[in-house]
Amino acid sequence: MARKSSRQISIKGRKVTSASERTPDLVDVGELTKDQADTEHEKLGAELRRHGEAYYAKDAPTISDAEYDALRRRYQEIEDRFPDLVTLFSESYQVGASPSRRFAKVRHAIPMPSLNNAFSEQEVLDFVDRICRFLKIDSDELEFTAEPKIDGLSMSLRYERGQLVVAATRGDYFVGEDVTANIRMLDDVPRRLEGAEIPAICEVRGEVYMTKKAFLALNRQQVESGQEPFANPRNSASGSLRQKDPLVTKSRPLGFFAYSWGEMSEMPANTQSDMIGWLRDVGFNVNPLWKLCHSVEELLTFHRKIESRREKLDYEIDGVVYKINRIDWQRRLGDVARRPRWAIAHKFAAEQAVTELEKIDIQVGRTGALTPVARLKPVQVGGVSVQNATLHNEDEIERKDIREGDTVVVQRAGDVIPQIVSVLRDRRKSTSLPYKFPEKCPICGSHAVREQGEAVRRCTGALICRAQAVERLKHFVSRNAFDIEGLGDRQIEEFFADGLILSPADIFTLEQRDRRSAEKLIEREGYGETSVRNLFNSIDARRDIELHRLIYALGIRHVGEGNAKLLARHYGTFENFKDAMLAAAQGTGKSENTTEAYQDLNNIGGIGEIVADAVVEFFAEPRNVKALKELLREIKVRPAERPSKSSPISDKTVVFTGSLTKFTRDEAKAAAERLGAKVAGSVSKKTDYVVAGEEAGSKLAKARELGVTVLSEDEWLKLVGA
Repeated sequence: MARKSSRQISIKGRKVTSASERTPDLVDVGELTKDQADTEHEKLGAELRRHGEAYYAKDAPTISDAEYDALRRRYQEIEDRFPDLVTLFSESYQVGASPSRRFAKVRHAIPMPSLNNAFSEQEVLDFVDRICRFLKIDSDELEFTAEPKIDGLSMSLRYERGQLVVAATRGDYFVGEDVTANIRMLDDVPRRLEGAEIPAICEVRGEVYMTKKAFLALNRQQVESGQEPFANPRNSASGSLRQKDPLVTKSRPLGFFAYSWGEMSEMPANTQSDMIGWLRDVGFNVNPLWKLCHSVEELLTFHRKIESRREKLDYEIDGVVYKINRIDWQRRLGDVARRPRWAIAHKFAAEQAVTELEKIDIQVGRTGALTPVARLKPVQVGGVSVQNATLHNEDEIERKDIREGDTVVVQRAGDVIPQIVSVLRDRRKSTSLPYKFPEKCPICGSHAVREQGEAVRRCTGALICRAQAVERLKHFVSRNAFDIEGLGDRQIEEFFADGLILSPADIFTLEQRDRRSAEKLIEREGYGETSVRNLFNSIDARRDIELHRLIYALGIRHVGEGNAKLLARHYGTFENFKDAMLAAAQGTGKSENTTEAYQDLNNIGGIGEIVADAVVEFFAEPRNVKALKELLREIKVRPAERPSKSSPISDKTVVFTGSLTKFTRDEAKAAAERLGAKVAGSVSKKTDYVVAGEEAGSKLAKARELGVTVLSEDEWLKLVGA
């Protein structure tokens, strides 16, 4: 996906917000729990889809391009750490956006992929290493082409018997938009290919772009005519080409660089470099800066050279694209997740800026974590006005000796939130004092403590801390918990602020209290008789809840959906679970919890001491028990469904890996658990079966190394009798 830098503050009337303003208390991916990862993965996916639609279909991005890359990168990092989250519908597999209804659809004979990104030289080295391992060759046998990564609109041009017949945008990878009439208006696109030996079917791919000079002139015209200026050259090129009237396109100064191909009835050459020469010979412009490189060192040198010339070029670029030169090796390497293994886009280094750190604020999350956020004097970084930066934790502040009033270097790169790279100590005021991290919660005043081995300090006032209470209520009604339709984040915040919902039990007494209240819900802005009735019906529908959903909804630290199911399966009923936890809580505060109930909890497969301690600590807090008692007056908890003990996978540990084609990962997991199996996320000596789909990687290798039984999808279905 080619998303490039933009210098605008607003786009078509909308403020471009930085990710730091949206998610200031973001946790490092390495510190995410499975529950947190699942929630953020879903939210990021929705955000990426929304921004992709705005960018591709409407030519009206709502965030900067660097920020979009950062969102996608974090999304990928979460999937790398929690591979169970990956499905065929993941944004990792999506390319572009669905074609606009304004244009006829064109199905590509060969799908149009996007590229994976590298943000550092080490990631380029890793890319080359993966190729060498896959092809089983040494790196000195490789040749690459390297070319600037153009800021434009990807285009596919289909020629039959040398004549241009169809032009289509990339669209959603499979289907693009028919813009043939418009593309014929471009001088850089030949109507007929030159030369004697032209393949009968020839599909040329490349990038439509607008020069910086033309972009500035077009925006002056837009402003003079009272129209909204374009955000950047890429959007101006896309908007100019995707016009219903081809004459509008003809009036816009658009160029085209060819660099690739799709369907070819026969290949004119056997290497990428010779194909570039062939594209030039038949009448296309190719980027004159491309280079054939014979080593990784040459690639990196070329990247540095192009980056140093970036500002002098009259067209926008944001990196360099590397491709394996031999086309037969390209075919062998193939694609993964709709992106070629044989090519990568090496992005340029993040933009940096110098500004003043005015204040350090402490934010409190749902789990009580105190997260420091730097409030900055606004500065432009990567096309966005940045006012906040992550400081991670108190150790990071101490290590970098960051103080309020410091002059700092801010960077936006692979992280969603800008970072403080360094402090310019030579500009520090003589009156400056080291920052002292608070030992009390800034919201409720409760003690904030650090557990042994943790970098995060947490508020201990779980049920009295306003910051935690609101987030816990949001978690309580979330999709994998009580899943109450019509009671989302905004409603929870409003109802909490007005004192209508302060605890989980308040949700289920809301209708009763509303009848007695002088100020009815129906009188609130945005509500009517139908919406209020629907809300009460949704709440009533969740008065009968599965045990594992209730356990998960309690928001106990370290207890995600998986652990909630383990606990529900082990104890069977909520009464059994509650009684056991209260008994185990009798041993808290001692050097070692020796109660029989605690030992039983700790011995549940997959739970362990950390989770056991968190659950027991929850029940050791009298206010939590009181709140739970009030909730149980309003709901009925269904006993856990007992897994089958007679199935061939009962009490077996199963790991699913790779891309599953016959069922989704969620379906496979649910079916295995119903049959009494435990579904794990990683392979170990205790694993009984690994079910391997397409493109299975490290887990499959680990299974073979340990001698674990590996099954195909068909073998798995046969084993479980499906």
